Amino acid sequence: MGPTASGKTHFAISLCKRFPCDIISVDSALVYRGMDIGTAKPDTETLKRAPHRLVDIRNPEESYSAGEFVRDARREMDDIFARRRIPLLVGGTMMYFRALTEGIAELPMADKAIRREIDAIAEKSGWPAVHAELKAVDAVAAERINPNDSQRIQRALEVYKASGKTLTEWQQESGAPAEDIKYIKIALQIEPRKLLHERIALRLDHMIDGGFVDELRRLRERPGVTRNSPAMRSVGYRQFWGYLENEYSLIEARDRALFATRQLAKRQLTWLRSEQSIFTVNPLEVGAIDTISRHLAQRLG
Repeated sequence: MGPTASGKTHFAISLCKRFPCDIISVDSALVYRGMDIGTAKPDTETLKRAPHRLVDIRNPEESYSAGEFVRDARREMDDIFARRRIPLLVGGTMMYFRALTEGIAELPMADKAIRREIDAIAEKSGWPAVHAELKAVDAVAAERINPNDSQRIQRALEVYKASGKTLTEWQQESGAPAEDIKYIKIALQIEPRKLLHERIALRLDHMIDGGFVDELRRLRERPGVTRNSPAMRSVGYRQFWGYLENEYSLIEARDRALFATRQLAKRQLTWLRSEQSIFTVNPLEVGAIDTISRHLAQRLG
């Protein structure tokens, strides 16, 4: 686990050379086909050398939930175990990790009519107003969801409108994970934070130079893809969508994306601090891969 731009893919591939591991992606954006540059998806050659499961399994006009991830991840883990190998779960979508390791409520199915209703409110009054509506019915969920996190606000309010029961109530009824699996948790955390911010900025500029805006233009042309599609709410895509709608300049889009990515990293680090029994390594330290390998060898032994 680790924040964006911390080097998770690099370290995962290195570990696969030292241990009998197969990689399972834990990333809510990498599941989408055609979203390659803006997600920093490993390139084709890298994926040939080190296949990543749960990459490119959805079209960008489709949705993908934490519950679907748990189902898919467990299926892939069972297959890897059957081959007498070790699943290596790699990514930065902390909600997916938590759902997999601690269980997840069986939430109501998505309701397109309710989503359209919520989107209409947001279009008229903004997502902070929708967040306020959520707070009125589920203060606990609203407290942990950022007022501008449209995807999570929409889902929490949708659950309540569809079932009459709040997301918090559903989650409190969540059971433990079905399988008795031992997880070894390793976090990559770059210190000082300034260095992480520099890496985030460099990677964003590399994406822009590499054709990110053209990638988004192609995605916008797909029938069924709108700025409110779950895939387009991914950090970077939603900020540059505004640029393509002539709402602000390319420079401002870059600044907005940089700010949003830093905020994402901050949330990821907050999640990591709440994790129990986690081994933390600074990936920029000399010999970091050896430190991780020794820890794994001890725990797996």
